[in-house]
Amino acid sequence: MRATVIHAPHDIRVQEVPDPVIQQPTDVVLRVLRACICGSDLWAYRGESARQPGQRIGHEFLGIIEEAGSDVNGFSVGDLVVAPFVWSDGSCAYCAEGLTTSCPQGGFWGSVGSDGGQGEAVRVPFADGTLVKLPAAAASDDHLLTALLALSDVLGTGHHAAVGAGVKPGSTVAVVGDGAVGLCGVMAAKRLGAERIIALGRHRARTDIARVFGATDVVAERGEAAVEAVRELLGGEGAHAVIEAVGTEQSMRTAVDITRDGGSIGYVGVPHGSGTGLDLGVMFDRNIALRGGVAPVRTYIPELLPDILSGTLDPSPVFDLAIGLDEVPAGYRAMDERTALKVLIKP
Repeated sequence: MRATVIHAPHDIRVQEVPDPVIQQPTDVVLRVLRACICGSDLWAYRGESARQPGQRIGHEFLGIIEEAGSDVNGFSVGDLVVAPFVWSDGSCAYCAEGLTTSCPQGGFWGSVGSDGGQGEAVRVPFADGTLVKLPAAAASDDHLLTALLALSDVLGTGHHAAVGAGVKPGSTVAVVGDGAVGLCGVMAAKRLGAERIIALGRHRARTDIARVFGATDVVAERGEAAVEAVRELLGGEGAHAVIEAVGTEQSMRTAVDITRDGGSIGYVGVPHGSGTGLDLGVMFDRNIALRGGVAPVRTYIPELLPDILSGTLDPSPVFDLAIGLDEVPAGYRAMDERTALKVLIKP
């Protein structure tokens, strides 16, 4: 089969790899119908996170089960399913608590020795604990499939940020970052009842999506100018809840500075140099809470799925470029050059 492989920074290839096979009785083999490129994949692409030459890549996908191990009870061949970006056994104490990303037997797609999602098929460990079944009819609905793909990562991650930030009905929310996760954070905040949502972003195409998703205001400035603009919109105060969806030093500093005293920051931007953006003395003095981290998406899928199926949520606009598997290297270039927001892959 064909799959996406990373060999070195900026060296992404689609090449022949061994077909996935059942290795454990809890495995399934899944044929990928939809996958995509994540903003976090770009850190490997740019050489900012280490990868072994020839390592698989990609962690967002959905598809149809083609083979199931003898101990798989919840799924059958032919089922349409979505995979969260971390597999988990569904039976440990962490999984029971909803923190599936800390499952001792869990792992990330594309890690050494595992399949990546940007290919024709994937071996899924612990299928019963990992996968979520989707309506069979969705397989023939291109728009719905695209929306459902967001459940594998970005929608659940945006929701995790909103939950961490303590968004509740009537909240004032500010979202730092206009990438796909930040935009889904806007959608999640709206779903949780936020009254005012300020989206911070400089790219008109993206902030237009933010408005569609529920943003009431847009701030295009950065740094101190952004802080001043947000506080001016809020009568000199900050936001009750702030979503940080970038992970840099500047974005974290901005998040702290636009949070109202007693407010909370939900952070889900993969940290890359963000540590020095935190001044614990400032956060202590102003009673600012910080919650978030890697999103346990598997826990959120059952909550978010019905809203996508009903049309209440439609995250599909974050996918602004659709490509075939052979075009994946060009898809990485497009996201790296910011000519695409999030690239959809149709193997």
